[in-house]
Amino acid sequence: MTAAPPCDEDQAALRLALAVPGTALCTIVGIDGSYSRRRGAQLAVAPDGRMAGSLADGCLERELATRARQAWAEGSGPVLLRFGAGSPFIDFRLPCGAGIDVLLDPAPDRADMAAALARLDARQPAALPLPAPSPLAERRFLPSLRLVVLGAGPEPEALVRLAQAHGLGAALLAPERDLALGRAPDLALDAWSAVVLLFHDHEWEPTLADWALRSPACYIGAQGGKTAREARAARLAAMGHDAANLARLHSPVGLIPHARDAATLALSILAEVVATYEHLRD
Repeated sequence: MTAAPPCDEDQAALRLALAVPGTALCTIVGIDGSYSRRRGAQLAVAPDGRMAGSLADGCLERELATRARQAWAEGSGPVLLRFGAGSPFIDFRLPCGAGIDVLLDPAPDRADMAAALARLDARQPAALPLPAPSPLAERRFLPSLRLVVLGAGPEPEALVRLAQAHGLGAALLAPERDLALGRAPDLALDAWSAVVLLFHDHEWEPTLADWALRSPACYIGAQGGKTAREARAARLAAMGHDAANLARLHSPVGLIPHARDAATLALSILAEVVATYEHLRD
């Protein structure tokens, strides 16, 4: 099995803030209008100039880094800053026309951050309390998306490579090497796991699809043409899966119909998987 460590951009600011003492944490706590980031997006600014996270296109990040340095110099506490529409900072504008409220905390609570990250590393949802004057009481996090690919050949290998390039934790379980016919993998799946079956030899699928469908995985997909899909569905129904559970199985898999090469299929599947996970964060 091959795997890459998760690199969750949604958690990057929190991880830097905990790793480097004295790091300021900036959180979008309010949005008026249409904006390119969600409420709760964060930016960490370390005393040595390092930054993690993203709130805009770079200009806002630099402005917040300047204000963090001012806060450290003055020894001030958390402050709520308005940027864009309705902002008192007339010399700084957001190009989108929106207005956002950013909580700048020059000294976030390290125990709270450690507790949140401990839960995330245990693959549990977490919340980080936000201090006054934030109108948002806490910033909520979900565990990172994890992709488990089962199969052999160029298609699963291409999907794992693309997922890892995207920064996801991705594992490939191959027949004979990691899998035994008729036996479910010894791997726990959670609600932030996605499972994709990519087999040309469909006899591997019933046990593995049954295992995935009995889990809380947020996405389950399987490769196969019409005949293979119908046979798979009949076998799974005989194993006790009702129509509602069978509907969780995405097949044909991916967003692009009839992808004819491994790279296109990988892109098609990964886009569908990531879109499913993003809906959980809305």
